[in-house]
Amino acid sequence: MTSSTPDLQNASEVIDLFEKASAYLETSDDVKGCTWRLPDKGRLVVTGDLHDNPMHLEQILSIARLDESSEHHVIFHEMIHGDRLVNGADLSYRMLARVASLVLAYPGQVHPLLSNHELAQWSGRGVSKGAGNNVELFNDGLEWVFGDEAESVAVAIGDFIRSFPLALITSNGVCCSHSLPNAASLDTFDIDILQRRLVLADYEHGVGSAYLMVWGRQWTPELIDSLRQAWEVKLFFVGHCHADTGIEKAADHLLVINSDHENARAVTIDLASDAPELEEAIISSIPLNSVQVRSSDRVMKQ
Repeated sequence: MTSSTPDLQNASEVIDLFEKASAYLETSDDVKGCTWRLPDKGRLVVTGDLHDNPMHLEQILSIARLDESSEHHVIFHEMIHGDRLVNGADLSYRMLARVASLVLAYPGQVHPLLSNHELAQWSGRGVSKGAGNNVELFNDGLEWVFGDEAESVAVAIGDFIRSFPLALITSNGVCCSHSLPNAASLDTFDIDILQRRLVLADYEHGVGSAYLMVWGRQWTPELIDSLRQAWEVKLFFVGHCHADTGIEKAADHLLVINSDHENARAVTIDLASDAPELEEAIISSIPLNSVQVRSSDRVMKQ
């Protein structure tokens, strides 16, 4: 990789990495409120849930080609809690560390977004993909690698997660977020949340607006129309839901994209052109298993 990743078994180096990445995200001029804002130039690689898939990370980076232009951008969300356990422990903190390294190596180009699994890990509330409590498995991994220093690493990881913006919106009207609030939550959801900094109440289980946004799955045309108007959006990309083909229409102006399973996809958006139509985005999406990885993007060595 072009970025310099520290020794991922050295607590001091890992903590320092997360602290520096957190500080950068909290002060970035590209974040307005809790939203990444991209200009009308360059390109953006839109991805979905990654769930600790290092091969797909390599393929995404080979599409993004961050080293070729400072106007090349990529988003990452739902990076942790994969199904690849090592001695029964989840070591997906390493995926967060690699993304943190990319944030620092390519300032203003790498855009992590808050997701429900990262929020669950930071808050300590259990979540599962079907193979046990992912939060506990993640903590087991930290304890196995870092021993008595695991708690300090966990705090640094929590600070990194809390620095994540909630969405990314391009100047041509594309909005990327992990999910959107349920239609039934719209009356209590702060529709202006993207314009301000997040506060602790936004993360509160079941009621906070950030919580409602990353956990939602029930979307209606009326909800999408309300959000489109409030946020000046033409097309939404979310993850959070399984898409068998890697990318699927969930509603008018709303696409679900996955980047973790065998049919994983990514979409490249030309930031200088009009936002793509929904069907155009589906047709132009890139199967990750078709991407040849550049040697500079190799991250498979653990």
